[in-house]
Amino acid sequence: MSGLYYEEFEVGETIEHEKRRTVSESDNQRFCDMTMNQQPLHLDAEFAADTQFGERLVNGIYTLALAVGISIPETTDGTIVANLSYDDVSHPNPVFHGDTLRAQSTVTEKRETSDGERGVVTMRVEVFNQNDTLVCEFERTVLSLKRESETTREER
Repeated sequence: MSGLYYEEFEVGETIEHEKRRTVSESDNQRFCDMTMNQQPLHLDAEFAADTQFGERLVNGIYTLALAVGISIPETTDGTIVANLSYDDVSHPNPVFHGDTLRAQSTVTEKRETSDGERGVVTMRVEVFNQNDTLVCEFERTVLSLKRESETTREER
């Protein structure tokens, strides 16, 4: 499925994303390496064993990035101009190696740009593990193409 144009988003609509992803130890290790995040809670099994969690946690920024990726096919694939912001990020519960994550996006706000050529859409993205426990949530605001503007460009 391709993404939605501005006109197709409906405030209050919740979009259940089809893709799911099981997070591996390798995913977490590579993400921490790429971002130079050497937090021992993510990488050191002995250190993490002595914490309240008892084991290593998946990097929260990886969880956020994965959720954005999961959400793209049904929201902004091919219809986005830009991601404008990620706000109000929280991680109410930890993610562990082997957890399978899914996401849903609820459209909370939309408005046309001042030139009327595009629209700004804000969605509340919620991420759940295999037990339906909320592990991450955030607001994602995007600048979206309008279908009528896209049609006008194609006619030129």
